[in-house]
Amino acid sequence: MDRIPVSDTIIYSLVRLVDDAQKSRRDPSHSDLEFQLNKADLIHVDPNKDGSPVGKAKRLRIVLNWAIENDTANAERLAAGIIASVKACGGFRESSPNFVGADAIANLSDALRPEGIILGKDGSISPVALDNLSGRNLTQALRGYVNRAKKGIQDAALVVGTSKDLMEAVAAHVVQELWGHYPSNVNFPGLLGQAFTALDMATPEQPVVQGEHQRRRLERALYETACSINNLRNKQGTGHGRPWVPDLKGSEAKAAVELIGAIAELMLDNLEAKRNR
Repeated sequence: MDRIPVSDTIIYSLVRLVDDAQKSRRDPSHSDLEFQLNKADLIHVDPNKDGSPVGKAKRLRIVLNWAIENDTANAERLAAGIIASVKACGGFRESSPNFVGADAIANLSDALRPEGIILGKDGSISPVALDNLSGRNLTQALRGYVNRAKKGIQDAALVVGTSKDLMEAVAAHVVQELWGHYPSNVNFPGLLGQAFTALDMATPEQPVVQGEHQRRRLERALYETACSINNLRNKQGTGHGRPWVPDLKGSEAKAAVELIGAIAELMLDNLEAKRNR
C-alpha cells in the first residue's frame, strides 16, 4: 500500500517510530525523512527547510499536522512512506539496533485497525479483509472508508480487498444486519432500495404522503444521488486505476466521493440507531 489513512491518533503513534530523543541515534535519519517529504510533495512544509533544525519526531509531527488539514492525500502518502522507511532500517526487527520497540508498534497497530488497516509485526501494511468481518466490526471498518471518502480521497470509493464499492458495501451490510440476508445478484438500485427500506428511509418508489416529514424528500434525493454516482462509475475499471468514466472532471469526481461518504455515513448512523432501540 502506498497510502494509509491519517488521523490525530495515527500521527501521535507514527512519530514515535522516529523519536530517538531518549536513546542513542537510530535510523531513519533526517536525510531519510527528507527523502520521504520530497516523495510526498510536502517538503515545502518542512520546518527544517529554512528555520532552526528540530528533532525528527517534531519535524514529522509538524508536517503531518499541517497536511491532515490541507493536503490529506499527501499526508497519507507520507505516512505510508515513513512506515516503509522504518521497516527498511530494521525498525520492526527486535535484533536490529534501529528497533522502535514493541509498545510503539502495538500503539500504531491499534491506531490503524479502526481505519481498516492491519500493521504486521514486520512492518507490512494491508487492508482489513472486509469479507471476513461482520456486525459492529464491519460497521467500524466501513466507517474508516467513509471518513476518507468525506475528505475526497478517491480510492475510498473502492472498498479495498472486495469487489464492491463503498456505497454497495454499506448497503449490503445494512441489509444483512437488519434482514439477515441479501440477494447477491440484485442490481445496485435494488440493493440500495432494500437498504433504504430496512432503515425506514424513503425512496422515489414510495409515494409522497401528505404531512410527511421534510426529511423524506431529502432521503429520496439521496437515493437518486447515490444511483447517479453509481452510473458515473467506470464499471470496466472497478478495482483497477481510475474508478470514474473517462470524461468526468476531477472536481466532479471529488464531489462524487464526498457525497458517497456523506450518504454512507447517514446510513451507518441510522443502522446504529436501529441497533440501539
